[in-house]
Amino acid sequence: MTAGVPSSPIDTSKPHPARVYDWLLGGKDNYPVDQEVGEGLPAEARANAGRNRAFMHRASAWLAGRGVDQFLDIGTGIPTEPNLHQVVQAVAPHARVVYADNDPIVLRHAEALLVSCPEGRTDYIHADVREPLAIVERASRTLDFGRPVALSLIALMHFLPDDQDPYGITRTLVDALPPGSYLVLSHGTADQHPELRRETESAYKKGAIALRMRTRAEVEPFFEGLELVDPGLVTAPEWYQEQPAPVYERSGFYVGVARVP
Repeated sequence: MTAGVPSSPIDTSKPHPARVYDWLLGGKDNYPVDQEVGEGLPAEARANAGRNRAFMHRASAWLAGRGVDQFLDIGTGIPTEPNLHQVVQAVAPHARVVYADNDPIVLRHAEALLVSCPEGRTDYIHADVREPLAIVERASRTLDFGRPVALSLIALMHFLPDDQDPYGITRTLVDALPPGSYLVLSHGTADQHPELRRETESAYKKGAIALRMRTRAEVEPFFEGLELVDPGLVTAPEWYQEQPAPVYERSGFYVGVARVP
């Protein structure tokens, strides 16, 4: 556990998005309340979670291969190997990675997120994305914001309704990044699964978890002012660099990687 970070009690009476996602990925660090939400989701939700995770792996490895060696991952979730630092340090052993999440169960697993290559470094911040400046301030103790940083917002912003200003929060985080940095973002959508929208929203609503799936046009503003790299804003199974997507699959996530000019 990160030194100086107090332990927080885990509320097992209410579901949490990070633990529901863990269940969708086949993890064991969840509770009956989380499992109930997961079981209420369409069967396709598990495949979509896996496709989203695979995108994160591909995008992170690609960035590390292009020389990016600093990563800030907000909304980390419960550790599921390979974790982001394992992916990027396999390419760039000296890479530095800072994780941030607000779920106490992620804090409990922080030691798993801090097992870095000897040449690199990792850190964990117990914080909420709705306090972006506090995250940046703490991350700056490990990361050098005078050099490029890859900011990851994976399967996170759809849990922020419009009245919590997800676009403004993203802009605040991006504005803290120097030129040559990147935003890596994935966002839930029902565009390719319109018939599953009601079932998905109902399951999260029953668990009192805010969910705001967005259309492609509503995801685009997260990348405003940035330079999307090929293949642009696409669904998770379509994001490939060295080769075209192997097969066509419907997806519940839009994804993109964009450079800070």
